[in-house]
Amino acid sequence: MKGVMRFGKKGKLSPHFEGQYQIVRYVGKVAYELDLPNELASVHPIFHVSIFKKCVGDPTSIVPLEGLEVKENLSYEEVPIEILDRQVKKLGNKEVASMKVLWRNHLV
Repeated sequence: MKGVMRFGKKGKLSPHFEGQYQIVRYVGKVAYELDLPNELASVHPIFHVSIFKKCVGDPTSIVPLEGLEVKENLSYEEVPIEILDRQVKKLGNKEVASMKVLWRNHLV
C-alpha cells in the first residue's frame, strides 16, 4: 500500500492517520463502517467500538487562526520576533548556549 505508513507486526495505522471520519452505517450493535479517504482504501472500513477512544480536548492547546498566515499546503513560516532569554550551561568541559525565542505565530 503506497503512501500509507504502518508500524508493528499487526499492521496498525500510525497515529498520523487518526482523525474524525463520518459513520456510514452501523454494523450490528458494536461496530461501525466509516467513510475513509481514498489513500486509506486498502484499510478495512469496519471498526469495533472497543478501539475508539474518547476525544478530550484541551482548550489551551487551540491555536487562534486570526493573524496566522497558513499556506495552501497547510504550512506557515516561523519568523523570530524577540529573544526572551539566554543561558549558557556547562556540559562536561563544553559550554552550550540556549535561547528562548518569541516567534511570530506563537503565544508566550
